[in-house]
Amino acid sequence: MTAPPKNPALPPKHAGDPPAGPPREGPDSPALPPPDGAEPAAVALAVRGLTVAFGHGRRRRTVVHDVSLTLAPGECLALVGESGSGKSVTARALIGLAGPESAVRSEGLQVDGRDATGFREREWRTVRGRVVGLVSQDALSALDPLRRVGAEVAEPLLVHRLARRGEVAERVTGLLRDAGVPEPELRARQYPHQLSGGLRQRALIASATAGGPRVLIADEPTTALDVTVQARVLELLRELKESGTALLLISHDLAVVAQLADRIAVMTQGRVVETGPTGQVLGAPRHPYTRTLISSVPALDAVPAQGRPQGARSEDAPLTGAEDAPPPRSDAGDAAPPPAPGAGAVLLSARGLVKRYRSPDGGVRTAVRDLDFTLAHGETLGVVGESGSGKSTLAAMVMGLLAPDAGEVRLDGGPWSALDERRRRPLRRGVQLVHQDPLGSFDPRFTVRRLLDEALSVAGPARGARRRERAAELLEQVGLDTAVLERRPARLSGGQRQRVAIARALATSPRLLVCDEPVSALDVTVQAQVLELLASLRAAYGLAMLFISHDLAVVRQVSDRVLVMRDGDIVEQGPVAEVLGTPRHPYTRQLLAAVPRLPAAPRPS
Repeated sequence: MTAPPKNPALPPKHAGDPPAGPPREGPDSPALPPPDGAEPAAVALAVRGLTVAFGHGRRRRTVVHDVSLTLAPGECLALVGESGSGKSVTARALIGLAGPESAVRSEGLQVDGRDATGFREREWRTVRGRVVGLVSQDALSALDPLRRVGAEVAEPLLVHRLARRGEVAERVTGLLRDAGVPEPELRARQYPHQLSGGLRQRALIASATAGGPRVLIADEPTTALDVTVQARVLELLRELKESGTALLLISHDLAVVAQLADRIAVMTQGRVVETGPTGQVLGAPRHPYTRTLISSVPALDAVPAQGRPQGARSEDAPLTGAEDAPPPRSDAGDAAPPPAPGAGAVLLSARGLVKRYRSPDGGVRTAVRDLDFTLAHGETLGVVGESGSGKSTLAAMVMGLLAPDAGEVRLDGGPWSALDERRRRPLRRGVQLVHQDPLGSFDPRFTVRRLLDEALSVAGPARGARRRERAAELLEQVGLDTAVLERRPARLSGGQRQRVAIARALATSPRLLVCDEPVSALDVTVQAQVLELLASLRAAYGLAMLFISHDLAVVRQVSDRVLVMRDGDIVEQGPVAEVLGTPRHPYTRQLLAAVPRLPAAPRPS
């Protein structure tokens, strides 16, 4: 049960319940503390004593405890912490979107000078999009799949009457271009599913900024973006901040936070445990949890040791470490998997791969052109490049989900892409995918238990209690508690969904794991644990991985070799230390130059 508000003059707000009275404004509004150094009037967003709970009776669970935050115009405050720490729930509660099953209480909430403590939904609608913009964490679920991207971006302009209908198309094109979307006229006519993950995220940013909001809440705005586009989006957010927009940035990427934030609030288990200027929190953290977060960040210039990802695991980390996880079972249940062929034996090969798509204007776009590469048993091959460079198309052809227009993929020396699905299906359990968008790959009606059970039914004959035990083992391997077994995907955080996706892929004990941005949604401590898990699986069972990521530091930690893709071509490939250490191609150098980095820790005096 949540505690009563400390100020009895302010009634508690329960989502879905009518407030005790109309919103109060003027001199009787509660005075909230301004940010450090700010005048009391210079507050764009402020909350005091925010508490959020879900459920009823014995099942009631408080997920945000007594959080107080202030944000000034032209300031960026970053909320950082692990997945499930309460960051996104806090942000959504600030704009009345905590959900119908939530109980939200605060001693005071001010948005752009207005007391929003007792806002009804009708009043929130006048605020959202125009006064406060929201960039959600999951672009695919936030965008309407039945509407073209241009209509999505245009909605705030039309709802708030910010442009005449004849001007909307031009404004939409400009907003998409400002958000770093190439060919904005073409992309405006496409549907969300026709865009890559990075392009969807940029379209969402364009939609959130369309109304010119004075406060922008950005929940993991660069999670799905490659480093060059990330740099452009960060520059766009920086320009908005410099123009006076208040920015609440939620991110697990501390290097991104270091580039943009003025202050940081560190959350864990629903509480803010440390706040302060960015340089102080990242350079001289006081709380053990903050130190754990910083120590887990993979470094681009670090040299991996024996294939282990960089990033220390601390005893302060609240999640189960992957290094303690039991090894995966075989298809039959308890027997060990068959030994992998000798090192250097080719597991997967691609020759002359070409894939073309028909665009909305009737033209033909070449997504992948004439690609050649090999992947050995037990090897990890990294694939990097900008969003739209062809990485995910390549993954789909390797999985046999897309047929190449030319060329061939071969598995263990035999045909793979050339097989019809009837002959390919018995081989599929040996090649598994960790999808870039786990929510879109799950049936939203299924619980986690049923999602894992579906994969385990393919893996082998285990039934009943043994299958339930195996589902629990899989969750343990990826650092999840068995309590999530009865939840549906929509009730999981982004990081939890990604870990379930990895557990499901491991259920069939595959020989090849195709990882399409497998840790992009994970905070740094869980990311380090999952990378450790993948490294241990590779070492123990000869698991090969095609590892696609926009995070060059992660690719360097886990990969033996790397392919650099641009506009459907491989522009450079070779050993990862060579390609990322002494790149030859200008585009590779451009990627490396765009990587955000944490500031160097001060040397002890």
